[in-house]
Amino acid sequence: MLTRRRFSGLLAAAPLAAPALAQDRFAALIAEVEALDQFRCLVVAQDGAEVLAHTVRGGGPDAPANIKSVSKSVVSALLGAAIAREVVPGVEATLAEVARDLIPADADPRVADITLEDLVTLRAGLERTSGANYGAWVSSPNWVADALGREMVADPGSRFLYSTGTTHVLGAALAEASGETLLTLARRWLAEPLGIEIPAWTRDPQGYYLGGNDMALTPRAMLAFGEMYRAGGGDVLPADWIEASWTPRTRSPFSRHQYGYGWFLAQARGHRVAYARGYGGQMIYVVPDLALTVAITSDPTRPARSGGYGGVLNRLLADTIIPAIA
Repeated sequence: MLTRRRFSGLLAAAPLAAPALAQDRFAALIAEVEALDQFRCLVVAQDGAEVLAHTVRGGGPDAPANIKSVSKSVVSALLGAAIAREVVPGVEATLAEVARDLIPADADPRVADITLEDLVTLRAGLERTSGANYGAWVSSPNWVADALGREMVADPGSRFLYSTGTTHVLGAALAEASGETLLTLARRWLAEPLGIEIPAWTRDPQGYYLGGNDMALTPRAMLAFGEMYRAGGGDVLPADWIEASWTPRTRSPFSRHQYGYGWFLAQARGHRVAYARGYGGQMIYVVPDLALTVAITSDPTRPARSGGYGGVLNRLLADTIIPAIA
């Protein structure tokens, strides 16, 4: 079993591929990323060993980077940790049961019955706060109330509506249920056992840390987070939470990829892939049957749509990284 002590030293104890070997094995990959003007840093691990770290621009593998919506996968992990510690009873618990005080008085009556699973799978049913609505949402005086006070455009639990406000509500609910800030939970439940650092990040007007955007991790910390999932959670998260997180629950209308608990799910060259994705091209890819984990950072100010740079990164995994590993 992967214990906390063993996990914290897993990547550090594994031998890094010799530079000449890494250059030869990944020559095509390095050439490709060097040609991408949004690309910043890449770290690759196989079987728990870091086999490549390459920086195109930016601060490198040990410099904190804004991981944007990869934060949603981190909040999902915190939900799993909260359930394991009985801070919340389970994904079927409703918002009214966990954090009733967050619900504004004028909200649609169905808001009370939104479950934690609806939130973590982005199926709350409320009008989205992402995309064109994001600026107005973060300019509002109360981000939680604004998100929960929006029009119900679908039945809760019915369809995927990508919305950072939904994950922010989940983070606020975990804070309310635990009596701790999301930052404290992230450091205690994830950063400490993984041996990584999580700096403080954006807070809303009520003091809730932004759930679903703007967290900062180094590329190697991203890799450690992905490796923890690949290794089955160890004693950081229960194995059944990893399995549940990577079970399809809905589908993105943008990428057409399936979505579980904070992770996108796809196939690449016949291999199952789970990936965390953030604006601009911040990515954590996990390919379990190849024991492969990849962390990528990119310019966080430029879009990375599935039909654009985001698709380029997905093809990079399928057409270059996997062939170099398999």
